[in-house]
Amino acid sequence: MPRRKPRNLRPEEAELWKKVIEKADPLHPKRLPGVETSVLAQPKSPKVPVPRFRLGETAKPAPPLHDLAPGISDHLANQPLSMDRKRFTKLKKGRITPDARIDLHGLTIAQAHPALTGFILDAVAQGHRLVLVITGKGKSKPDHGPIPERHGVLRHQVPHWLHTPPLKPHILQVAEAHIRHGGQGAYYVYLRRAR
Repeated sequence: MPRRKPRNLRPEEAELWKKVIEKADPLHPKRLPGVETSVLAQPKSPKVPVPRFRLGETAKPAPPLHDLAPGISDHLANQPLSMDRKRFTKLKKGRITPDARIDLHGLTIAQAHPALTGFILDAVAQGHRLVLVITGKGKSKPDHGPIPERHGVLRHQVPHWLHTPPLKPHILQVAEAHIRHGGQGAYYVYLRRAR
């Protein structure tokens, strides 16, 4: 059906159109001819507080960027305790010296995974109880965009590798190292006794 211009409406159609217009709310009130926009209800914008600073004050730090997944530190801290509590407290305070250590700095995932597996299995064979796995914190670069990026690939992969076969049966507890042993860039791995 071809579209007709309003001036070509029949009288009964014009009357019907007039009734429709009276009951309808305009989508764009500014476009109505002969109607002032100040008469129509304008939505009020919410008041945004203007930050005020005093001389010598510094601005508040920017809010942290969104991180949808909990950090690896939180994940390890929320694990159930599988070892003696008194020994674990000493461990977290850095009072126990690891029997052996491996440094995975600079290795790729393909190089680090077999190196870690061989190191843990060798430590079990030698009867060690506590080993230190150094991963490093990872390169820190500014976040760009709304999607969070994980830094420190090995730092996030090592706990996963330790909780999967063939290493899982030999491991009693994994915890973030004390600052004197590397802090967030290293993990204590407490091994089960060999049977």
